[in-house]
Order: sequence, then C-alpha cells, then structure tokens
Amino acid sequence: MSTPPRPARARFSTAVGAVSVAALLLTGCSTAEPESNQTSQTPVSGGNLVYATGDAEPTCLDPHVGGNYPQALVSTQYLEPLVSLNDDGKIIPWLATDWEEADDGLSWTITVHDDVQFTDGTPLNAEAVRANIEHLKDPETASSTGFLALEKVTGTEIVDEYTIRLNLREPDSALMESLSQPWLAIQSPTALERSKAENCESPVGTGPFIVDEWVKQNSITLVRNEDYNSPPADAGHKGPAYLESITWRFIPESASRYAALQAGEVDVIDNAQPDTIAAAGKNDSIEHLNAPRPGASNRIELNSSKPPFNDPLVREAFAHSANVDAGISSLFFDTAERSYSPLSSVEELGYEDPKLFTYDPEEANRLLDKAGWDQRDAQGYRVKDGKRLSLEFPVSTNQSIPAEVSLFEQIQATAKEVGIEINLNLLDLSSWYGALAQNNYDLVSAPYTKVGPDVLRILYHSDGIVPAPSGYFANLAQVDNPELDKLLTQASRETDPERRAALYEEAQKLILEGYYILPLYDQQNHFLYRSSVEGLRALPTVSTPTFYDVWLNR
Repeated sequence: MSTPPRPARARFSTAVGAVSVAALLLTGCSTAEPESNQTSQTPVSGGNLVYATGDAEPTCLDPHVGGNYPQALVSTQYLEPLVSLNDDGKIIPWLATDWEEADDGLSWTITVHDDVQFTDGTPLNAEAVRANIEHLKDPETASSTGFLALEKVTGTEIVDEYTIRLNLREPDSALMESLSQPWLAIQSPTALERSKAENCESPVGTGPFIVDEWVKQNSITLVRNEDYNSPPADAGHKGPAYLESITWRFIPESASRYAALQAGEVDVIDNAQPDTIAAAGKNDSIEHLNAPRPGASNRIELNSSKPPFNDPLVREAFAHSANVDAGISSLFFDTAERSYSPLSSVEELGYEDPKLFTYDPEEANRLLDKAGWDQRDAQGYRVKDGKRLSLEFPVSTNQSIPAEVSLFEQIQATAKEVGIEINLNLLDLSSWYGALAQNNYDLVSAPYTKVGPDVLRILYHSDGIVPAPSGYFANLAQVDNPELDKLLTQASRETDPERRAALYEEAQKLILEGYYILPLYDQQNHFLYRSSVEGLRALPTVSTPTFYDVWLNR
C-alpha cells in the first residue's frame, strides 16, 4: 500500500480554537454512566477524603519508572501531562497551550504555560519538558509505558523559553494522544536530579495535590497545593482543589474495602467486584462510577513463538474450546459485556468478528485432530509424539479480580473437555513478570491501557518482542507477521482519519483471524463512592479518577 499525500498540518491553539470550558462541561459522556457526580450546590472547601485501592501498591510513585496503572491512579492527583482529552476524544490544553505538527510530520512544536511552577518552586518551561523527555528515554529510568510511547522521538530543540520542538524519526499520528497519559506527566527537573529512590518516594509536579508522606503497605498522604493554577481545559473550577487532603489507603481484600465504604471509614473504593456493584445498587448512600479503560480489551494472549501455539490450528482450537460467554454471564452480574475486538469499546476504531470466537467443542476437536493431536492419555488429555497438550497460564493476583480468575477456571474446565490441559499458576506481580521474562507461559492475560488505537502497534508489532529498558516487552503473543508490521507502521504514520481507520481495521482482522488472542471484555474500572462525595469524575484519557473538583457534602 503506497503512502497517501499528507493533509494540511494539524494545529491547536488556545487563542484561536479552544472550546469554552462551559461548553466542555455540557458535553455528553460516551460511557454507560455519567462521568461525574455534580450538583447545583455551592462546593465547600476543606476536609480529608479517604480513597481505598485494591490495586497493587506501587513500588515507585514516579510513573516514569515502569509505568503501570496503580501508578497512574495515584499520580493523577499530583502530576499533570501536557495535554488531555475531552469527552469526545479531542486533544485539549493542560500544561501545554499550543501544539503544531510540521508539514513533513517529523517534528511537533509545543508551547507551555508561562505562569506555572512546580511545587518545589521550579518554573515550568521548555527546559523542564526537555528534562522529562530525556528522563523517560533514559534506560536508567527503566520506563516501559512512557519509553514505548516516545520511541519515535529522536531529540528535542528549545525554540524559546516556553516552546520546545520534538524531533521524530518518522511521523507519529499518536504522539499527542501519548502525551496526554499520566505515565508521561511532567515533573520538576530539579526533583528529577535527585536519586531514583528519592524521586520514587515523593515526585514533584504541578498538580493540585502534593505527596506529603508514604507509609509503605499502609497509605499515602496527599495535601493540597495552595498555589495550584494549571487545571485542564475541561475542569469544573479554577484555583486550588476543594479538598484539603487525601488519604490513599491500600486495602487489597475486596470485601474489606467495601465494608470500610459501607461503614463510612473510606469515601471511595476502586476495583469494585461484580457482586459488590450489584449489592451497592440497593444502597442509597453509595454511588457507582463506571469508567472502562481505553487501549486493549481484556484478552488472553496466545504465545505463538513456541509449541503448541506456533501452530495456528491449535490456537484456533483453543479459541473454540473456551466458553467465555457463559462465564461472563454467570460471574459478572451484568457489569461486563463480551468483547470480540483487540481494542476496548472506548476506542472508536475497534473492529470485531464474533463468529471467530464461538464456543464450538466439535470444531475444536476437529482442528486438534487435524493438527495431529489425535491421541488421548489416561486422563483424557490430547497427546502428540508422546507429549501431552499442556498449557502454562501464569495469572497475576494483583491484576486479576476474583471474578476473572473464576472465568479462567471455567475456560480451563471447558478446554479439558476437548483434551487441552491448562495449568493455572496464581502468582504475585513480581513472580508473574519473572515468568514472562523467562518465556515460561503459553497463555497470559496482561491489561494494557493506552489512549488511541496505536496500542495495537505496541502490542502486536514484532518490534514489541524486544524488551524495553525496564525489561518488559509488550508483544506477549510474540506475533511476528511482516504483513501486520507493515499495516501497523503505516497506520502510526497516517493522519488522514479514514485511511488510518482502514489500516487499523485490516490490522485487527489479521490479529483476530490469526487467533493470536482470545478477547474477553473491556478492561474493568468500577469505582464506588459515598453519596457525600461531589464532583467525582474519571479523566477521559486513561479513566483515572481526578479529585481536583471533588468536595465533601457532609
């Protein structure tokens, strides 16, 4: 496919094209439930909000280091990116006021606010942005998410005190989407000069809150930034946050989190379980915020780099052996819908083909016979050349909710009926990463959150088999398909919306028809909160909650 002519250069400026804040606040939400809890009452300043998370406690509060969702959840409160998204998915200002792509697509020029300071007194300027780009790309930082998002950036140029140019090795249609993510948030260059350990303890940003204290395995205390003046363009107010402080507690056990919420000991909980959500619907004092994450769908990835899944017939057979629909129906209490796409339903360019993933044991048996797995051992499992058809499935207990683990167990049971053995190994996060690094897996469920369809390039381009500096590699299905590589590379360069959509559709067809993945459902993001919590919303970027506009009505 030839490269089409490039359209006129893209430009955004707060001076000439910004939608008013009032109009943005009236924009309808695209998710199933409202994105915020707003009333007509006058907000009250003060108070401490208690947030209880069930996600893994970060090992570092600097999301540049590594780059996982627990870091994004908490760092959203004290760090800010250059841009954000509105509810329609359009890029809007945050720390940046203006951005412009060069005619050849090989650079972006970005201007930041001239009146913003980090909470250590360091000014926000072009040099600060440069320091952050260099920090993310430095192998010593051990970034994964941020490093992969900036892999096309080759260097920077300071245009003037508040303007920087990012130079690229090739056009990147997803760059501004990437820069909206919390893993690329801008930190004080002065603070970044500290040791990694010190910066991990208390990153310094421009956000509405400041990291005051981190008591490991217990809580993080965030206090209000009294000088705050840099909200995103769609924020509900200006000036400092209403809340005086936030206590960010770590409560891994879901029943304990919900009990604390019911008792009024905490104000907001995340990782609400399906049965808990159903129960909360009967409680007038508790509200529900449903904010599915963008990027990839929740899916099981099939390691195509080694037997038995280097055989596409076996991959297809496994897909037909899994009774996913029945599991979701029985376990998720209508809080999740079956996905047939590599992309979250939040992404507009998702493509699906349900007929590829029907539960069909008869077809699974036929395919396994055809692939040469036509004998069975005494336990009923398929055998070929004296070896059992056995699959290793490491599962991170930090990333998988109980209902999801139960779903994996049901898939294990239906696969057994056609002669496939699945060894479910429940591991802590560190051991899970170790299993991936050693290529000791055949199946894996690994959530990956990213704004925009370019997540497909990160997850399924063969370049993604090579580890990032952090040691993590994103292409866990280990897809090595030149045709797919070409489509994903072209799509990442393409700025024409229709051509870009067509390229991503073709890429998704190859991924699905190759049975490299078994799609399950959207990445779940359910928050329950006391009805006294006003103004809570999830950012339209990666669906993390923001407490800047929140106040306590009690």
